[in-house]
Amino acid sequence: MPRNQIDFRHRAQLTELMDEPCSRELMRACLQDLARTNRWTFTHRPTLHWLNTIVDATPHLPSPLRILDVGSGYGDSLREIEQWAAKRRIAVELTGVDLNPDSAVIAAEAGPVSSRIQWVSADIFDYTPAEPVHVVLSSLFTHHLAGADIIRFVRWMEEHATLGWFVNDLSRAPIPYHLFRAFSKVTRMHHFVQHDGPVSIARSFIPEEWRSMCVEAGLREPQFQIESYIPARLCVSRRKRL
Repeated sequence: MPRNQIDFRHRAQLTELMDEPCSRELMRACLQDLARTNRWTFTHRPTLHWLNTIVDATPHLPSPLRILDVGSGYGDSLREIEQWAAKRRIAVELTGVDLNPDSAVIAAEAGPVSSRIQWVSADIFDYTPAEPVHVVLSSLFTHHLAGADIIRFVRWMEEHATLGWFVNDLSRAPIPYHLFRAFSKVTRMHHFVQHDGPVSIARSFIPEEWRSMCVEAGLREPQFQIESYIPARLCVSRRKRL
């Protein structure tokens, strides 16, 4: 479907270049530009806000707090969390899981030598954590999945996250779609990002769709929350009462 004919009432059936095979050098350049975009658009702010609410609402916080990031990519989300935990003096064990084997290498190279984040290459549905996981996170991951796999992923998070889970993704709408197309061209981002950014928005979900998928996964409101954040973020979360 041509970009100028996208119907935002429905999820676009488009593919992203970064989901196709490419060299590690090409993937690294793409992920670096995505990380810059994440900084400019305050991508990590909703995740850190939610983590603060989890910590503040848990009288006996596990130590270390085990956090798993699914679709970890360049690793910038977990590095932000590592800094957040240090500032709050919270002992953490951080693990990033990504299907692309190059991502684990790229994420490890991008971090400081002092970082203790573990990077794993695996299909999340075949992955069994070595230790119980307290929190499962994902950022800009779920729009890469088919609807049936998102329902499966929600069930996976429900099974493995003892304190809760948080999905940080995009909201499908025409304004952010067209704004990002223009912004990525003006800033001369990597050609993968220029293509995939708008496609990601067109492939993302709206609240009604998330609500339906969570219910199909076995949850009911108010067990899960759906919240919008500026700019163009739609986040879905679950806090469990222990």
